[in-house]
Amino acid sequence: MAYFNNAATTFPKPECVYKAIAEFCAKYTGSSGRGGGELTAGKLLNSTRNLLKELFHTHRHEVVFTPTATLALNMIIQGMVTDGRKNIYITPFEHNAVSRVLYALGEKYKLNVEEMKVRPDFSYDLERIGYQFAENKPDLVIVSHASNVFGLVAPVEEIFALAKTYHAVTVLDMSQTAGLIDTDLGSLPIDFAVFAGHKTLYGPTGISGFFINPEVDLPPILYGGTGVDSANQSMPDSLPARFEMGTMNIWGIAGLNAAINWLKETGIENIHMQEKENRQRLLDVLGEFDFIKILGMNPKCEYVGVVSVIIEGISSDSAAPIFDRLGVDVRTGLQCAPFAHKFLGTYPAGTIRLSVGYFNGDEDFEKLREALEYIGDNL
Repeated sequence: MAYFNNAATTFPKPECVYKAIAEFCAKYTGSSGRGGGELTAGKLLNSTRNLLKELFHTHRHEVVFTPTATLALNMIIQGMVTDGRKNIYITPFEHNAVSRVLYALGEKYKLNVEEMKVRPDFSYDLERIGYQFAENKPDLVIVSHASNVFGLVAPVEEIFALAKTYHAVTVLDMSQTAGLIDTDLGSLPIDFAVFAGHKTLYGPTGISGFFINPEVDLPPILYGGTGVDSANQSMPDSLPARFEMGTMNIWGIAGLNAAINWLKETGIENIHMQEKENRQRLLDVLGEFDFIKILGMNPKCEYVGVVSVIIEGISSDSAAPIFDRLGVDVRTGLQCAPFAHKFLGTYPAGTIRLSVGYFNGDEDFEKLREALEYIGDNL
């Protein structure tokens, strides 16, 4: 299978990730703060937190682990809303992990949710965003660092600098960029940053989390055992225990730890460069076929390796089994981001999404070319 579905989950993982998980499963047991094996688990947790802080150049944030980025976004957004944040700004490209939460809470909490202005050429209109903020001061600003539909990268520093002039809380969804785009959380005005361990961090599924600025008061929305302060029926005040209830996915953290060490050894800049090269190879192959329309392109904008297309004469849904039969793994439909498709003009049918990673090679691109030649011959 030629794998072009890295925006969902990067594959393959570095070999060290598989080895780390297998070794930890075979040799250790228990979890942090819960008896047998807790010393080893605790060391692994602390080591991984420190690796993440080093990777993102921050000492002022704490690291909270969650099973998924979706749960992390829920914890942040619901906590901020219950704390009284009502004027909320998002990009037009947010995942349902953001938009569904806001929709569910909107009527109960009388939320005012606005989309920040993006021009038809896909560039963010910072001047108009400034006017939006001035007219209705933001309480909470949420930005998807890169669109999971077509890879557009947002000008985070500029948007959050505007937001901070109104003392808004800022949230960065790094699900498509953590470990790929070198992001300095220590110097940027970012209160929360969410990461997905199984994507561009090249770790396993089931382990994600978020960075939190300890100066921001985030009420917990989930409750339970934390392994510490058990006599207290309120959640602990200390971070990260306040948000890490239940048994941690320690095997997943073992894999993530190995993945981050691999990222450090390989170099984020080298991984990013390789993905850019693979994205260009993908665009070159797609450009050979006149029945394919590539969407959302602006050479002046920055992108990660996510590309959406439509094929003349084939619907998005019917394309999925064709590609699968031809040995090419892609993602079709709305990719859990319907508002991005409304912006692109591809709602409700969606697109065919192809996404590259560090490990895509010659065989993948050749197999994709062969599949597209077959599709073209049978249109």
